[in-house]
Amino acid sequence: MVYETGNRTVDDAVTTLLDGGQLDRTDALALMAQPVEDLAPAADVVRSHFGDDTVDACSIVNAKAGNCAEDCGFCAQSVHFDTGIETYGFLGPEEVLAAAKRAERDGAQRFGIVVAEKGVSKERRPDEWDEVIQAIRLVRDETDIEVDASLGILTQEEAEILAAEGINHYNHNIETSPRYFPEVVSTHSFEDRVKTLERAKSVGMDLCAGVILGMGESPTDRVDAALALRDIGISSLPVNILNPVAGTPLGDDGSAEITTEEIIKTIAVYRMLHPEARVRLTGGREVNLSPDEQHLPFEAGADGILTGDYLTTEGQSPGDDLEIIERAGLEPNMEANEFDPETVKDGCTDSDSAVETAAGTAVTNVNVTED
Repeated sequence: MVYETGNRTVDDAVTTLLDGGQLDRTDALALMAQPVEDLAPAADVVRSHFGDDTVDACSIVNAKAGNCAEDCGFCAQSVHFDTGIETYGFLGPEEVLAAAKRAERDGAQRFGIVVAEKGVSKERRPDEWDEVIQAIRLVRDETDIEVDASLGILTQEEAEILAAEGINHYNHNIETSPRYFPEVVSTHSFEDRVKTLERAKSVGMDLCAGVILGMGESPTDRVDAALALRDIGISSLPVNILNPVAGTPLGDDGSAEITTEEIIKTIAVYRMLHPEARVRLTGGREVNLSPDEQHLPFEAGADGILTGDYLTTEGQSPGDDLEIIERAGLEPNMEANEFDPETVKDGCTDSDSAVETAAGTAVTNVNVTED
């Protein structure tokens, strides 16, 4: 199949993909240098060819907040930084289930149980591990959405247990390229993250692993991160954009180091490097993209979204997210959870009551640095 627009670099890349080929690092770097007006529609063609014209929505719950011993420079939950967030221990299985039911009501297809620490250790914290397993079982048995988890670094035994309990996707972001990773995190290595992803994959869990854009990385780092994810073999690629939190090293810089055009171009290139994965727009989109821009990533190859609240900051309503999806000419995925989009939109725009977003656990005392 031949794709022709007049931009040889973009046309050749699309034709290669539609013919079943794969792009290499040189191809991806060349694409990063192309005009966004050529790149975005080309990526959309690739998405449409390999996908189903739906946007898959996931939601998360911050099941344990703060006091994390790691020093990730973007993270409000690190004990190394004074960010003023509310901290708490594991919420408990019933509270996690309540958050999952809100996510189901709001149209999510999958629900991630997230714990902020290096790893939920079966050996060192057996009581917490047991509560996590109970929560997974409740969500699995009492909702129609897929159960995902983000529990930090895993041992092989822990990975096997999670797979047996029915975890669909294991989330463990690599954040950035192998080269740039030590500039962001010093308490563990890029290789530590890769090993956990490999363990999760070896026992049959699908992988959700992605990046944070705007941390000072170069366009080459963005490409190299995507290639590392392709080598690992992911099925969902969350693209976060830095939401600078005061008190963190990256929050003190004041804003994400990336433009709207760079965001769109990066998502388009990620689509071309991962033609069959869900490229998922996640945290930081509301801060870095205006309401009139949030549909643009979905016209440039994105086909997934994280809806509702994030870990320590509030998101916009699921109804607003559905309108963004529709504006891009796409439809919400309903493979796991059939829901009525109009009911979601009506329920989330009721001016007489506070909006309760899907995760429902974000705190509001985080100071976000704005331009």
